[in-house]
Amino acid sequence: MNRGLYIGRFQPYHLGHQAVLQKIVEEVDEVVVGLGSAQASHTTENPFTAGERISMIWPALRGLDATCYVIPLVDMERNAVWVAHVEAMTPKFDVVYSNNPLVVQLFVEAGMEVRRPPMYRREVYSGTAIRRMILAGDEGWRRLVPPSVASAIEEIGGIDRLKNVSRSDQD
Repeated sequence: MNRGLYIGRFQPYHLGHQAVLQKIVEEVDEVVVGLGSAQASHTTENPFTAGERISMIWPALRGLDATCYVIPLVDMERNAVWVAHVEAMTPKFDVVYSNNPLVVQLFVEAGMEVRRPPMYRREVYSGTAIRRMILAGDEGWRRLVPPSVASAIEEIGGIDRLKNVSRSDQD
């Protein structure tokens, strides 16, 4: 049995992530989804908590033909020990999937196999673009995320939260 690690912030999880995971499960039996920046929330860049992101992601993963784990990973202030931290927090994995240059560099330096999965319509599927659409009141963002994500964002008041944390004290 082989297991892959796929790390992202998933702020929010979108159909691009889902497409990448569908490709990954063609290569591995199990996937560890590393929920990056798990300590971050309530900011414009990271509006959702780790628990909220897990509740968004978990239903979307059920449709994949593989066992999936979702593991929160906090950021480290020391990149030199970050890979060891990830290894301590996750089930053993055989290959890392990432396009993040820092993540790739750190795992390569640690002697691990890293694969760069093809990005799926990155010009459309981007957490930054989706957050901008939400802030602009563009309801088209809902077509870019799995239904479970849109429902979870609604349920937690995520639209209002994102708008509130994006304001300054001058607003």
